[in-house]
Amino acid sequence: MGDCLKQSPSLLYKYLNLKSTMKIKNFFLILLCLSLGLSAGAKNKTKVIAHRGYWKIEGSAQNSIKSLEEADRIKVYGSEFDVHLTADNEAIVFHDNKVNDIKVQEVNYDKLKDIQLANGEKIPTLDQYLQKGKKLKKAKLIFELKSHATPQRDREAAAFILNKIKEYKLQKKTEYIAFSLEAAKEIIRLDKKAKVSYLNGELSPKELKSLGFAGLDYNYNVIKKHPEWVKEAKDLDLTVNVWTVNTAEQMQEMIALGVDYITTDYPELLQQELKK
Repeated sequence: MGDCLKQSPSLLYKYLNLKSTMKIKNFFLILLCLSLGLSAGAKNKTKVIAHRGYWKIEGSAQNSIKSLEEADRIKVYGSEFDVHLTADNEAIVFHDNKVNDIKVQEVNYDKLKDIQLANGEKIPTLDQYLQKGKKLKKAKLIFELKSHATPQRDREAAAFILNKIKEYKLQKKTEYIAFSLEAAKEIIRLDKKAKVSYLNGELSPKELKSLGFAGLDYNYNVIKKHPEWVKEAKDLDLTVNVWTVNTAEQMQEMIALGVDYITTDYPELLQQELKK
């Protein structure tokens, strides 16, 4: 082949031109693959968190043991749940401040232990919930510590729940969120390795970073108002979670923004949207 090319300049020109064309085509093919890969990677980076577990299916209920099991079954990143401390220092997994006109933080656990959730389960204690949490194959525990009546009680609750997580050796499997700045700061103070995100929505990423937070976990409307906070947070190595995102349109909007986590009542819908 070499001798033929030397003897025929026109053939040499065609050969070199062909090689050049192939290189250009290969170059653009590589660029296309990289582009597609990066695009898919950006979508895949957004992770699913089941809001109060996966409860919008038969046999489940918000903050029930079943909702935790179902969230793990569908392989979400995390299952969010809410925790109150009762008057006699029993931690319960329940969202509302009141049930049957009983203020859950102002009574002893004995007055709450027989109350049933929508699926027939009793209100779980934190112990019962964490026992199940130790057996999860996939889902992390996204632990929301509810706000309590006073800053002192917030600090007491923070110390209590950290001791429980340590007791069950679930430190690496648990991430914390809170509306109470006092409670969140106390968790950060007591456990420097804890991943804590703030829920209330009024602090900028820069302010959160200065306080030692690992991320922001803000309502959809807050992120809509401040989309620039997503990039600002990432530049500061903070994570971004957004709640509670329940429509395909909103999900795609947040995926496009590049948020790290989306908290939703419809985790399987979000999983489908992430595949698009």
